[in-house]
Amino acid sequence: MKIIAELRRSVGPFLPGWVIGLILLASASSGSASDLTGHFIQGGLLFGEAAPGARVTYHGRSLRVSPKGRFIIGLDRDAPLASVLEVHHPDGARESHPLIIDAREYDIQRIDGLPPRKVDPDPEDLARIRAEAALVQTARKRDDPRTGFAGGFIWPVTGRITGVYGSQRILNGKPRRPHYGVDIAAPTGTPVKAPADGVVSLAHPDMFFSGGTLILDHGHGLSSSFLHLHRIRVREGQAVRRGSMIAEVGATGRVTGPHLDWRMNWFDQRIDPTLLVGPMPDGGERE
Repeated sequence: MKIIAELRRSVGPFLPGWVIGLILLASASSGSASDLTGHFIQGGLLFGEAAPGARVTYHGRSLRVSPKGRFIIGLDRDAPLASVLEVHHPDGARESHPLIIDAREYDIQRIDGLPPRKVDPDPEDLARIRAEAALVQTARKRDDPRTGFAGGFIWPVTGRITGVYGSQRILNGKPRRPHYGVDIAAPTGTPVKAPADGVVSLAHPDMFFSGGTLILDHGHGLSSSFLHLHRIRVREGQAVRRGSMIAEVGATGRVTGPHLDWRMNWFDQRIDPTLLVGPMPDGGERE
């Protein structure tokens, strides 16, 4: 394999860091080619296209490839800065290419005024938290052949951004795990729209930390999670289209006020939703 071209553009490690790359990979022996586009940065999502019937691996992980040759790769908050993509074509040709991923710097976010129980759960609460985490993990393990992600993404809610992806959180003065989503302030009852086509894989009315929780599966292991909801308007197993109403903003779970916490996963890899939708419309700004 040899690289035909690599086009990369980077304007910074965070928004509006449209760190968009394009890699054209070609096999010298067969003339077959693979495209890989997206944000080559920690928290980014890459969209690939190979010859129909190709087998693709990333970091030794075999990826689902659609009948049209589409595949995706999610880059975690702390994804390694160097990795390898391999494409095995139906004719026996093989491509192997190192991917270079840009590092990011993350904010520190302090949140005070939370109920002490929501910061330091007691043993009974911990048992509940573990059971709810298992439900979420099961939903995020889905590897559905649908390609709902292919139609693009929109903001599920518009408003003031009060929390950003990857920030290290200090809750009531105590360091905690990073924040893996984007927080959008909006009044309770504000409609939440599906950011892309998908199927509801989890609808829970009241989880300990995340309150009303909805997970929408977009296919190929890519999912959106919507936390702290006031009301869920869809049911598990229901197919939804981009832009349709799926829930209402709330202030349930561990929160200090009404907002939507939108998160995205590629299986167990946490990715940044904001890289898929562009600037917040209607004058919404980061706090």
